Amino acid sequence: MQIIVVGCGKIGTTIIASLVAEGHDVTAIDSRSEALEEVTNIYDVIGIQGNGGDCETLASAGVDKTELVVAVTGSDELNMLSCYIARQMGAAHTIARIRSPEYNDSSLEPMKQHLRLSTSINPERLAAEELYHILRLPSAVKIETFSHRKFEMIELILRPESPLVGAPLSQLRSRYQAKFLICVVQRGDEVFIPDGNFVLQGGDKIGITAAYTEFHKLMREVGIAQKQARHVMILGGSRTGYYLAKRLLNAGVSVKIIEQDRALCEELCDLLPKATVINGDGAQQELLLEEGLEDMDAFVSLTGMDEENILLSFFAASHNVPKVISKVSRDELGTLAQKLGLECIVSPRKIIANVLVRYARALENSLGSNVENLYKLMDDGAEALEFNVKDNPRLVRIPLRTLQLKPQVLIAGILRGREAIIPSGEDMILPGDRVVVIAAAGHFRDLADIIK
Repeated sequence: MQIIVVGCGKIGTTIIASLVAEGHDVTAIDSRSEALEEVTNIYDVIGIQGNGGDCETLASAGVDKTELVVAVTGSDELNMLSCYIARQMGAAHTIARIRSPEYNDSSLEPMKQHLRLSTSINPERLAAEELYHILRLPSAVKIETFSHRKFEMIELILRPESPLVGAPLSQLRSRYQAKFLICVVQRGDEVFIPDGNFVLQGGDKIGITAAYTEFHKLMREVGIAQKQARHVMILGGSRTGYYLAKRLLNAGVSVKIIEQDRALCEELCDLLPKATVINGDGAQQELLLEEGLEDMDAFVSLTGMDEENILLSFFAASHNVPKVISKVSRDELGTLAQKLGLECIVSPRKIIANVLVRYARALENSLGSNVENLYKLMDDGAEALEFNVKDNPRLVRIPLRTLQLKPQVLIAGILRGREAIIPSGEDMILPGDRVVVIAAAGHFRDLADIIK
């Protein structure tokens, strides 16, 4: 598929890398020659230097024959203008990054209609949503949701003393009353789609699919506390911090924000009157302790420096804060932090890249069922995909045990109306269902692709 990406900053470069890996033909536009040179040297893309809101620049990129234009410059206004002009010149679909809180309220939907935007993306808001859901289930290191939260995919790391360790998976489902499925396992650098004979070990990162209530039931049965965070300290008053604090405050959670910029502190006080906002340098450990770090249920580090986020998260963990989350944008630093013991890492770049890959696959798909959701799992070693099922004789009304699936593929859930089904071999897929598939290999664009 022909895709134009306007803006080769950190977010744009991550998006380009993901789209190229998917096999799309990408043209990158940026006004900075050094940014274009870096992108074109690393990835197989065409680079065009110019203003993304300029008709001649877009024309030279072949906008009239482009299926998708993604504008992710540092300016909301330029992104919206670029997408508007692209649609006027013949682009089939457009996506703009719109970050400002002023645009992300009741005015967003009318604005999208007038500009003919296919959709908008807000990295900070999406990251805040992911952070909020993790704080809601503190034992999880990552949560993905399907069909408006009816069904969830939850990643967690097994402690050596966990009762899930040491027994074949086929025995675990009969041992507990909760309906769940352990559908993917990361052990070191390897990712497995396990069968019933697979035995879990301490230190494994596992992915569990279940309905929300069933997951809570399982956690109670295995003795993992599920106390939601009621007192949260946020380091950094960025847009992500603002969106997260607003979400937590609306849920009745006590929030304390520490921010070094005084003007930003004053702005946050106006926007979030129920939050406690402290003007100070969060890198000073004495300040964190004075402000009650040891009494917090959770510590979320959201400064603009990955290294600072990692180090202060380790400091919070050393003071026995139950849940510690760090925003880390650079993949190599996130991987290193996890190997050193920092379990919960959130990357806005990866979140946005996943959104774009999902959207691109849905646009490409012209077969009987569609990709509704797509999430990267286990440090990008596997994917969870949600398909909307049409009437396909190769798939529907056939017991799952008789389907010949490709290797490293598992049907992890069937969503039928309001019912979330953890499938057995006797279950069948019906037209109108939504099906959740876990795959450790291949880029599937249609549910039929999982069959040999």
